[in-house]
Amino acid sequence: MGQEALIVIDVQNDFCPGGALAVVDGDKILPVVNDLIGSFEHVILTQDWHPDRHSSFASVHKGREPFQTIQMSYGEQTLWPDHCVQGSGGAAFHPALKWTKAELIVRKGFRNDIDSYSAFFENDRATPTGLAGYLRERGIGTLTLVGLATDFCVAYSVLDAARLGFDVTVRLDGCRAIDLGGSMQAMTERMREAGATLA
Repeated sequence: MGQEALIVIDVQNDFCPGGALAVVDGDKILPVVNDLIGSFEHVILTQDWHPDRHSSFASVHKGREPFQTIQMSYGEQTLWPDHCVQGSGGAAFHPALKWTKAELIVRKGFRNDIDSYSAFFENDRATPTGLAGYLRERGIGTLTLVGLATDFCVAYSVLDAARLGFDVTVRLDGCRAIDLGGSMQAMTERMREAGATLA
């Protein structure tokens, strides 16, 4: 089905140990991810890229704590600690990530009033990032995904890619999860049901 691409999701300092929204052992995926980057001709990265005081930050909602959920105009939204603020050290790619081969970096979460987990759509499930069009124009139909976190940005990207007709594989050894209230099991099941291969 055309050419293949590796999509590396959000391997940024704030999602790694010591970061503002650290995923346990998030940095342990780097050898696998770097090895895959070396073996794929086409590599695309996503980068969480929030303005200061983004609407998904618990700190902007009086009396709210991180990991609580609220209703936004587009549906339920988990509130997060401030993280991946544009231009900050936390938003930078992990220093051990060999990212310079990337042909495209998709920045997400830069619209102040809406969060963005997926590489393909904002959380309203309607506003596209343009990634699908970029892949299709280049004849890329097969995708392998790795990155952080398995049960949020990776999973939502996988679900959208499958829905858009891409052939999708998730390399679980190149991912780590937040696992918020059983989210890892729930999203693993959803990815399988969508037709993704979990390797």
